[in-house]
Amino acid sequence: MSGYPAVTAVILAGGRGRRMGGEDKGLIELNGKPLVQHVATAIAPQVDAILINANRNQDRYKLLGYPVFTDSLLNYQGPLAGFIAAMQLIETEDMLTLPCDGPLVPPDLVERLRKARQAADAEIAVAHDGKRLQPVYALIPKRLADSLQRYLDGGDRKIDLWYEQHRVAHADLSDIPRTFININTLQERDNLQGSVA
Repeated sequence: MSGYPAVTAVILAGGRGRRMGGEDKGLIELNGKPLVQHVATAIAPQVDAILINANRNQDRYKLLGYPVFTDSLLNYQGPLAGFIAAMQLIETEDMLTLPCDGPLVPPDLVERLRKARQAADAEIAVAHDGKRLQPVYALIPKRLADSLQRYLDGGDRKIDLWYEQHRVAHADLSDIPRTFININTLQERDNLQGSVA
């Protein structure tokens, strides 16, 4: 990791889990381990620290051994609520954001995002699956916290509109579309049983 800014991975597990019948998706088990653990294990070699953003069941998440924090905005206001809370906590220059329900994290995710950002002289790098942006797979510098706070203070919550205020690089991950398989139902979870360590 030498030569690059240090990175904290922020695993977003703060949603309501509406499509999962209100279940806390990060704690749904796949092959005997919570989804969030699969994500943390996969991303750990690529980053300097890991945080989990959870608005429920914090004690259960803490058992995984990572610091856990809640949104600073109340009432489940989307990914940006997790982003801003994380940016106020992290001690690294960069933040990598990931969803808790996408266990197929590639081993070079951080490298791809860094290279895309550097090549485009951008501020933020966001994964692209070849068809569309995957906005919660992003590499974001902590120094943009003030910009995000102003955006949220204005009442906006749409992630794409905040990105548009900055120079954004699209990291091409179209060759590994499995990265973006996320688990929204128990059937989708069952379909992945056995294919994830």
